[in-house]
Amino acid sequence: MAIEATSSRLGLQRLVRLRLRLTIWYVATFGLIIVLLGAGLFAVITYQLSQQLDDSLRDATLELVRAARIRELEQASVRGRVIDAVDELNIPDRILYLLDTLGNPVKPTKVDPWIIQAAREAANTAQVTVQRQIPGDKILRLHAMRFKLASGQHLVAVAVADQEELENKYADLIAAFVGIALLALVLVAAGGFLLVRKSTAPIERSIEFMRRFMADAALQQPRDSANYVSALRGVEAEARRLGSIVDSLLVLARADTGERQIEKERIFLDDIAIDAAGAARVVARQKNVEITVDDFEEAPIEGDASLVRQLVMIVLDNAVKFTDPGGQVHVSVSMQDGAPTFLVDDTGIGIKQEELSRVFQRFFRGETARSRTEGAGLGLSIASWIAREHGANISLKSEPGEGTKVVVTFPRAVSAVSS
Repeated sequence: MAIEATSSRLGLQRLVRLRLRLTIWYVATFGLIIVLLGAGLFAVITYQLSQQLDDSLRDATLELVRAARIRELEQASVRGRVIDAVDELNIPDRILYLLDTLGNPVKPTKVDPWIIQAAREAANTAQVTVQRQIPGDKILRLHAMRFKLASGQHLVAVAVADQEELENKYADLIAAFVGIALLALVLVAAGGFLLVRKSTAPIERSIEFMRRFMADAALQQPRDSANYVSALRGVEAEARRLGSIVDSLLVLARADTGERQIEKERIFLDDIAIDAAGAARVVARQKNVEITVDDFEEAPIEGDASLVRQLVMIVLDNAVKFTDPGGQVHVSVSMQDGAPTFLVDDTGIGIKQEELSRVFQRFFRGETARSRTEGAGLGLSIASWIAREHGANISLKSEPGEGTKVVVTFPRAVSAVSS
């Protein structure tokens, strides 16, 4: 009893660790998605806001050019016209300048050297956009445009803006996104934990059943040796079942997190299938189910031998489990259109059509399956994962009462194709 109690405690500990790892994986995956989405979103919005600022500066210089030309038509004094054009415009958060093509200030009379340099560049290139950091950690952005008055004189219109308005928008955007992201992570953590708890509920029920079973065995009235042997065998069977479920969950957890390394090499599907069929006959004989080996062709593939054998054993085990005594399971390996194909055809109870699309889901067990076996509904999920990792396709055809046919088609080994 002490050994079984220790096994039960270890099972609970492994279950807790599994729940924690799966929850962390959910949160980490969603967190990475949020970070990537946030970075992309921030880059796009930053670009758009910068474009908006540049467009507003360009519009401001165009307004200054238009005002200068209008004033030229209305007044006689050139310098008076220019000064009036600058003074009459009032564009919020924009500073306007007029300079000649040599960089000499027209309005105002005193201009920073970097603005003069930008005006000279615009005089040569027609227009220019410049950004400059000034003392006090301020960043100014400038747009300069060369234009020509009706009198033939060339001048340069300049508009300058402080990028602080962009930084304020960035700060608001970041604060809003971080708040939403943190809330989303909390919800994902809570939802992930609930999902994991629901997924592992069958294991927890099995552990609780074992604990109650062992308590009953220890506390009830003394029994004879035959009863104790029967009780201990029941505990042993339940412990094996629990261990199998936990092992299957760990396989899927490692698959989800990418921890299971796939060691691929040139192997032969026919050899693996023959070996697995021999092992499955041991269980089949106990049920009076016959496993027959039909066509077997040499079928080289690139794969992980242990995983491919596990896939084959899962399919064979299901076929034997759901075939009544006196039934048959046919196994074959062939090259169909150059593709190595493993086929298992049984005369079992079959699967309802509405359940066929769900048989590869984790923990799914059909109505008939629940009444006949004590599995956890993880075998075909593992088989499906192994098939995907090998680029293989696994399909089922079934009719209730007429049996089930499982076909697994692998890509042919590259070396075999080239030869």
